[in-house]
Amino acid sequence: MTSIVVMGVAGCGKSSLGLAIARALDRPFVEGDAFHPPSNVEKMGAGTPLDDADRWAWLDALGAELARHAEGVVLTCSALKHSYRERLRAAAPGLRFVHLALTRAEAKRRVALRGGHYFKAGLVDSQFDALEDPLGEPGVLVLDARQPVDELTTRVVDWLDSPMV
Repeated sequence: MTSIVVMGVAGCGKSSLGLAIARALDRPFVEGDAFHPPSNVEKMGAGTPLDDADRWAWLDALGAELARHAEGVVLTCSALKHSYRERLRAAAPGLRFVHLALTRAEAKRRVALRGGHYFKAGLVDSQFDALEDPLGEPGVLVLDARQPVDELTTRVVDWLDSPMV
């Protein structure tokens, strides 16, 4: 069964959509942020963006989690770079990605409205700077993150019923 990564920059709605997809498909839901080591959380909480070296162990932990769910799982992960997505694909052949795309301004607005999260609006630019658009990669659906979650969920479920392109 296919696993899905809901990806995108902070504030795009990965957790909300991921949970809705997991419920619709009756699959486990895994919040990728929960796998960040304390050093990553501290770094982001201090306003310092993560770099590749910070992310490798986190991505490996997410890959192990994907591999652990042979029945399929819905995972949230920013998956900003092609190399990050390839690392996750290696752990879960046939993996599909749903990229929630939105503007930099909208991401900053949404992150600023979140309370109590270690990731602050000042870090949004670093995510856009790192983002390598997945459009055109196999098994990727790009959606407008401003659409209602129920509409996005329906689009994803319909897409999963189609052959991977």
